Amino acid sequence: MLDERAKTLLKALVERYIADGQPVGSRTLSRASGLELSPATIRNVMADLEDLGLIASPHTSAGRIPTARGYRLFVDTMLTVQPLGHPSQIPPHLAHDQPQRVIANAAQLLSSLSSFVGVITAPRKASVFHHIEFMRLSERRVLVILVAPDGDVQNRVIFTAQDYSPSQLIEASNYLTAHYAGLTIEDVRERLKTEVDALRSEIAALMQAAVQAGSDAHADSQEQVVIAGERNLLTVQDFSGDMGSLRKLFDVFEQKTQLMRLLDVSSRAEGVRVYIGGESMVVPFEELSVVSAPYEVNGQVVGTLGVIGPTRMAYDRMIQIVDITSRLVSNALSSK
Repeated sequence: MLDERAKTLLKALVERYIADGQPVGSRTLSRASGLELSPATIRNVMADLEDLGLIASPHTSAGRIPTARGYRLFVDTMLTVQPLGHPSQIPPHLAHDQPQRVIANAAQLLSSLSSFVGVITAPRKASVFHHIEFMRLSERRVLVILVAPDGDVQNRVIFTAQDYSPSQLIEASNYLTAHYAGLTIEDVRERLKTEVDALRSEIAALMQAAVQAGSDAHADSQEQVVIAGERNLLTVQDFSGDMGSLRKLFDVFEQKTQLMRLLDVSSRAEGVRVYIGGESMVVPFEELSVVSAPYEVNGQVVGTLGVIGPTRMAYDRMIQIVDITSRLVSNALSSK
């Protein structure tokens, strides 16, 4: 636990370092904090903060800089976010003619407003099927054909525990289509949990395999994540001298799967989330932070967006940018 004096000094140090990017010395901290303390007292408090792992002393300077733990405490207990309003660079709305354009425009907006990297996942559509067919390919190999109400077709090969005759496959297809058409894959999965005992074993096994195949096909068909402004990180002072870290970071952007896992976790949280340093375990860089928020379509969370930048970022501004953009995307994609 920190006393009020230590909290005030830590807050002043973090704010000064975010603004200047230079290690903060005791004289600067005395002026920035507004506390009438002797340099010796300030140095003692800074030593205590360093012992707690909240600040660190670079080898090249007598000043201190915040650690990821220090940023975390600052964001959780000391940050005050004032309403940003709608400055001229923030549009009052995003054009909503095509969802793909909304997503692309949102990523660009996040990047341009933050001067860092903007990321956003495309909306997840409910995996509703209208019709299902099973086609025998060979012994214990069956092709599952799922047709959505909009005509979209997904194919998936499944391997079964037993061999099925064409007539068994037709029977299973007719039963599944008649009883479950119009439901989402997840709804079918839930109903199967209670109804599977009442079904003939071969039909039940096929249905469970089809549900899993539908989930896999749906996941594969979803556009992953849109990224804008990766090159902005090349100009960030904190990264410019460490090409090794930059290469690792660009590998994350290239593969996108790690970002998808992070944004998927963020979509299950309410409001804006801040991941500092290696906290997310998905973007495991001590020098990076991620500010993210879910967005909705007609009241249903369907995706996540955010800003990725250095830990030395203006968190109050990034939180506002992410929050406003999530609202703009929700409004643009929801039916009027």
